[in-house]
Order: sequence, then structure tokens, then C-alpha cells
Amino acid sequence: MSADTSIHGRAGAPASGALAGARRRSLLLVAGAAVLLVLMTGVALSTGQVRIPLLDALRALFGFGTDGDVLVVREFRAPRVLSALIAGAGLAVAGSLLQRLFRNPLASPDVIGVTGGASFGAVLLLATGASQALTPLAALGGGLLAAALLGAFAWRSRLAVTRLVLVGLAVQAGLAAAVNLMIVRFPAELAGQALQWTTGSLYGRTWPEVWAAGGAVAVAVTAVFLLNRQVAVLDLGDDSAGGLGLDPHRMRLALLLLAVVLASLAAALTGPVAFVALAVPHLVRLLAGPPTPATLALTALTGALLLLTADHLVLHVLPVHGLPVGAVTATLGAPWLLALMIRQGRLPQRSSR
Repeated sequence: MSADTSIHGRAGAPASGALAGARRRSLLLVAGAAVLLVLMTGVALSTGQVRIPLLDALRALFGFGTDGDVLVVREFRAPRVLSALIAGAGLAVAGSLLQRLFRNPLASPDVIGVTGGASFGAVLLLATGASQALTPLAALGGGLLAAALLGAFAWRSRLAVTRLVLVGLAVQAGLAAAVNLMIVRFPAELAGQALQWTTGSLYGRTWPEVWAAGGAVAVAVTAVFLLNRQVAVLDLGDDSAGGLGLDPHRMRLALLLLAVVLASLAAALTGPVAFVALAVPHLVRLLAGPPTPATLALTALTGALLLLTADHLVLHVLPVHGLPVGAVTATLGAPWLLALMIRQGRLPQRSSR
């Protein structure tokens, strides 16, 4: 064996071993998150004013057991639990995609105006006196409207990524102001409903909403997995992506719309829940490293687990009755995000003089 071969062999072995170790760690984290999610789902289905043994609750979910157990689990608890799982996964994947597209660790659906658009659509529907059953559809339409505004700026002027974030902040601020104005002008009974929705709530979800949103989120998340290679090419920069035959502007816009659809569908189920889309991608990167298909799966599982756990705290642990789940996620998220910013050195450091 030549000296050159032995050198390359010794240099390549540690790199290959590190890559294999990272892959194993990611797969173990995915498996652990999946197990925790199954356990938390069982706890959520069995816990409540009517306590049902875990095995009986799981049997009732599939239509077996007493009529009372089946009614409680399938008609009251399961739609809320599945809504939390669907919305949490959708928000987390949308946040991860946006942070990669904008190359900004603080990017989220809040930044580009999606949650503001969803709130605007839902509150506008309440203002017209239409049926509340149409609220998720109105939220989806509002989120897509915000995306259309942002996409129009990006497509016509080919804004740089940093400027696109600023435009998204402006869209979010304008829509939030419109929502606040409508709530102030509402009659008292409608103002309470609108305010509860805009803080994020899983109350009153139904099976038609769950099936519609769940199917659409599954399609959108599958599309994100299939386009993961194109996102990785965009990570190399626009010049490198163009050299590899990818139109970076067109692809970035398509991926942006995909992220917006995911976030809008999640908001259609839960309202504008804060923190999940922003923090979960950070947590996954901290635990599993750079983005891969395995870390994308871990992101979806972690988002679902986080939102379901927060909703369980709202229902059965916290002493405040009727607290929206969005208030819990925001309360947990603020100090965590501050600690993250300090850890990464994002806050200005005091001068040494």
C-alpha cells in the first residue's frame, strides 16, 4: 500500500466514522421522539374529567369497548389530540424550511406575516357574522393572502433575502394592526371569541377539520421531504445553485409558498400558536446537527410532541381554566429564546473598557 493511500485512509476513516455516528444519533433521536409521542398521545386520550385506563382508551380510539368510552375518546378527545399533532408538525416543518430559505435562525411564520394573515382571515369572518365552522377555511385564505403579498414583492423586484424578511415584518405588523382594530370594534360577545382564537386554541375541533387539515399537511410535508435535495442546493448559495441548473429565485418562491401552506393549515386548526415554528428547529439542530431527512422527521415529531404536551398542561396541570395553548407556548418560548440568543452570542456584549 502506498504512502498516499495510507494517508487518505487514515484521514477518511475519522470523517466517515463521524458521519455514521451523526446518522445513528439522528435515527435514535427520531425513534425516541416517536416513542414519547405515542406515550403522550395515550396519556392525552386517557386523561380528563372521565379517566379511562390507557389500554381501554386506545381500544376505544378504534371503536372497541363501552359506548361511553368510545364516545369520550373518539368524539371529544381524539379530534383535539390529532389537531395538536398535525398543527405542531406543520408549524415545526414550516419554521425549519423558512429558516433555511432565509438563512436566518429567527425566521418563522410570524416573521413573514403568515400568522397575521391567518388571524386576519378568521377575525374578518367573525366580523361578518358567518358560521364559525368556516373559520379554518378563512384562516387558510388569510395566510395565503399574506403569502401572495410577500410573493408579489419577491417576484417583481427579486428582493434579497434580508429585505424579504423586512417586508414580511411589515406585512405582519399591518395585518396585526387590522386584527386589533376589528376586535376593538366588535360587540363584546364576538370580541371574546376573536381574542381567544388569535391567541391560539385547540378547543372545539371536529373530525372534518382534522381530516381535511391532516391530509393536506401530510401532502405538504411529503413535498418538503421530496424537495430536500433542492433545499440543500440552495444552502450552497444562489450562484452555486444556478451553476447546478437550479433557478434559485423560482425554487425559493415555490418553497416559500409550501412553507406558507403548512403554517396556514396549522393556524387553521389552532390559531396563531407562537414559539413552535421558531424554537423547534433550533432544538433539533442543537441535538441532531445539520439538516438531513432524518432531522426533518425529528423536527416534525418534536413539533407535534411540544404542542400536544403544552395542550395537556393547559387542560390538566395548570390551575387557570380556559387558558389558550398559544399563551403557554409563548410563555415557555420567551425565556428559552432569550437563553438561546445569549448562548449564541446574538446579544450585544458589554464593552471591556
